[in-house]
Amino acid sequence: QVQLVESGGGLVQTGDSLRLSCAQSGRTFTNYAVGWFRQAPGKEREFVGTVNWSGTNTYYADSVKGRFTVSRDNAKNTAYLQMNNLKPEDTADYYCTAGRFPSFRYSDLVKVRSWDYWGKGTLVTVSS
Repeated sequence: QVQLVESGGGLVQTGDSLRLSCAQSGRTFTNYAVGWFRQAPGKEREFVGTVNWSGTNTYYADSVKGRFTVSRDNAKNTAYLQMNNLKPEDTADYYCTAGRFPSFRYSDLVKVRSWDYWGKGTLVTVSS
């Protein structure tokens, strides 16, 4: 089993920055890609971004491209979501997820059902 714990959420203002962390335990961290999804009240969970096992390849949703950065530190078994220029529409619960992908394809990565393990989420609220 893989355990994922997110941290770093909070209340910020429009234009602020925030960095979320995702700490993984239980299995070899480098066996897994890490993804970030978010879910706003009354909406479906949606893809935000992802990084492959080595940290050399990333993908992002169009809504966050240029503002958010996904990275990982394999020595610390931790992944990060750096969020800059936050907007009220970024308000959501943010979830870290891990999965194994023989082919790191965007069409697979954006689907909730493609991922194997999930954290419990951390709330990000952006006030206007």
